[in-house]
Amino acid sequence: MAWELLTQIYEIPKDHLYITYFGGDASLGLSPDEESRDIWLSLGVPPSHVLPFPLRENFWEMGETGPCGPCTEIHYDHVGGGRHAAGLVNQDSPDVVEIWNLVFMQYSREADGSLRPLPQHHVDTGMGLERLVTVLQSKRSNYDTDLFTPILDAIHKGCGGPGYQGLVGEADVGSVSMAYRVVADHVRTLSVCIADGVYPGMSGAELVLRRILRRAVRFCSEVLHTPPGFLASLVPAVVEVLGDAYPELRKNTDQIMNIINDNEAAFLSSLLRGRRIIDRTLQQMGPSKLFPAEVAWSLYGNLGFPLDLIGLMIEEKGIQMDWASLDQLAHEDAKRKARTQQAEQLEGSGVRLDVHSLAQLQRDGVPATDDSPKYAYTLGQDGRYAFSPCQATVLMLYKDQSLQKEVGAGQRCGVLLDRTSFYAEQGGQAHDRGYLVRLGQQDVLFPVESVQLSGGYVIHEVTAPETLQAGDQVLLFVDEAQRLACMVNHTATHLLNFALRRVLGDQTEQRGSHVTAEQLRFDFSTQAPVTTQQLQEVEGVIQEVVDQNEMVYMAEVPLALASGIQGLRTMDEVYPDPVRVVSVGVPVESALMPNSQAAMQTSVELCCGTHLLQTGAVQDLTITSECQLVKGISRIIAVTGEQAKQAQEVGQSLAKEVDSLSARVKQGSSSLPEVQSLSKEVGQLTKEVSSTAMPQWQRRELQAILKALQRAANTAIRKLEIRQASEKVQGLLEKHSKQPVIIDTIPANSLSILMKVVNQLCDKSPGASVLLLSPQVSGEVLCACQVSKSALPTFSAADWALAVCTRMGGNAGGSGIVAKGSGNTKDLQGALTAALEFARSRL
Repeated sequence: MAWELLTQIYEIPKDHLYITYFGGDASLGLSPDEESRDIWLSLGVPPSHVLPFPLRENFWEMGETGPCGPCTEIHYDHVGGGRHAAGLVNQDSPDVVEIWNLVFMQYSREADGSLRPLPQHHVDTGMGLERLVTVLQSKRSNYDTDLFTPILDAIHKGCGGPGYQGLVGEADVGSVSMAYRVVADHVRTLSVCIADGVYPGMSGAELVLRRILRRAVRFCSEVLHTPPGFLASLVPAVVEVLGDAYPELRKNTDQIMNIINDNEAAFLSSLLRGRRIIDRTLQQMGPSKLFPAEVAWSLYGNLGFPLDLIGLMIEEKGIQMDWASLDQLAHEDAKRKARTQQAEQLEGSGVRLDVHSLAQLQRDGVPATDDSPKYAYTLGQDGRYAFSPCQATVLMLYKDQSLQKEVGAGQRCGVLLDRTSFYAEQGGQAHDRGYLVRLGQQDVLFPVESVQLSGGYVIHEVTAPETLQAGDQVLLFVDEAQRLACMVNHTATHLLNFALRRVLGDQTEQRGSHVTAEQLRFDFSTQAPVTTQQLQEVEGVIQEVVDQNEMVYMAEVPLALASGIQGLRTMDEVYPDPVRVVSVGVPVESALMPNSQAAMQTSVELCCGTHLLQTGAVQDLTITSECQLVKGISRIIAVTGEQAKQAQEVGQSLAKEVDSLSARVKQGSSSLPEVQSLSKEVGQLTKEVSSTAMPQWQRRELQAILKALQRAANTAIRKLEIRQASEKVQGLLEKHSKQPVIIDTIPANSLSILMKVVNQLCDKSPGASVLLLSPQVSGEVLCACQVSKSALPTFSAADWALAVCTRMGGNAGGSGIVAKGSGNTKDLQGALTAALEFARSRL
């Protein structure tokens, strides 16, 4: 098929094509793939164009473990003309490039490095679109094809500089051609990813996209010298090229541009903050010529500040990056992330069947688990849910990645049953908990720790207190309280999805969710941040449906029929056929009727989860958190029932505390300690409001009030400190009238007051340089100084403070004009003498 498409449909000359196949590997016991070779020869490919290559080139692997296998590749010689180019294949020659790869997935690379045959084989084929277009359009570079030229033309038109010349290496003076290629490639990637719902973020694919965007922005600003917003202005050119193949691009053009612009603005702001931090660090470094690695790593990790840019900036100042320490920090960070990821995998993963055991079960004819009993529950007249009992037979046990007929006491294993009432983790809902008992042996419990679904088989993870064997009859007992809590939160999640669309508009789409017994989490796309009022409205919509105690209808329906429901809420994923429809307040049959509008006014979703039969059991829903994960994607955390009521009560209690504190702050005080105490209370209450589970809309209101109170308290403190400083300045002026250098000690309760005394003293003594020390009850000695601008650059405040504080066993920092620090010494006179000697040596 590949050969036919390339040579007959696309009419690529056969003599330009070379074939590679796997040449075998004796160390792994793998023979050459002569079957592939013979097939190519049978198609008429000359033997001189069919070439064997070792493991590195012709054995494809997805990673350290997982499916893999030998591959055969098709390479194209751009030059052709009857020459023999076999020696250039797989040699990184720009003239001979791979355009097609066919991988024969027949092995699994195990954790120990060994290869194990897969139970089922298939061919994984891949072709490079850009490379193929390059061949078909007789070009030598992807960037010369019509996939890129319109974008490159848009870059040229927008930046006004020289056009794209296709230069590389030393010939590309100023890296202008490289900048064209980077920006064109990156804006394509950004546009397609964002249209597909992947936004720049802080982890995984989102983090990769964030770095791509920031790299593109740097090339735009630093090489092409374009203004902010230029990168986003190229999106229409991308849409023009790819919009027919990716209609999502045309649909979401404005959103793509907004997200790129917002992220660019955030990056430029981060660069500005980063430059300030770098300048401050350089001022505080003293004689060292090595830039602190921990500062560089913090800038990189927290602000996304490129390490190479930090290096360039400090080199201009004659400072070098401490690359050895930076490499060590990067290594430690990678190890820490690996440990965290491993811990998360261990915590979040139960026993899952490996592909070989799954294949063995299928070969042996072991039927998939009947898990329909998980839906076997009723709602009684008393409002209580009754869960039907379930009896099952142990079909197989799974331990140490192998199927077994028996496990001993104390062993951890997976239990496969013919039927189960336990809900396996899927559809965003947490798995059930509970226990098993053997029939007739009610006093020995087998606690079920996790429940997972693998290839249609439900695996119950247990640690066996006694021997367990295939064929044993067991009774299943689901933790009813935990299951009911999950049902409440899952139905509440559907109501939340409906309410968000009702309040924010139909463009709001679910991006993910996770339901546990404790809370629900819901991610969704939104074109603007959710306001405080909208959060209240969402809760109000949900409460209205809850108070009406609407019936919840569920039915299995053919997927094609279900997909025709108007107003159906779905996610971009593959659903089973038939599919389970969950409808609130409207019978599924009504929603399925032709031209029915019933689903437009309620919640109707495709869902495999377990749900309430009536909405009243939700009682209350409180959104306790709402934040943007990345631009355009928000996350809500919510609680229901008693937790929701408790969160509301806590919110009301904190609101009263804020009101009381607000009254005291507004009343004011002439006592600095009292005002400082109030400021501290504001800070403590701010932390409590930020960290306590309470209604998010109320949290925002209280945070706004507390922010204003903090400003008011800080202003009052500043005014009182200025007044105190002014009083102290009068005495110093009388003592040191018209002296060029003023060095003294004064009582001051804080470094802030001491600094204000220094500032006012310099204002009232033009041309004077001032250093003041203030001994504290704790034994600490505060230091603040300011140097006259006329004394710069030979006399630096930062150097002056550092010299004095170092003598006192402390440290200091600042700029050439002002600096502060502290130390600890009993020889205060010695410190004053050192300060005077330093000043004289510089003046």
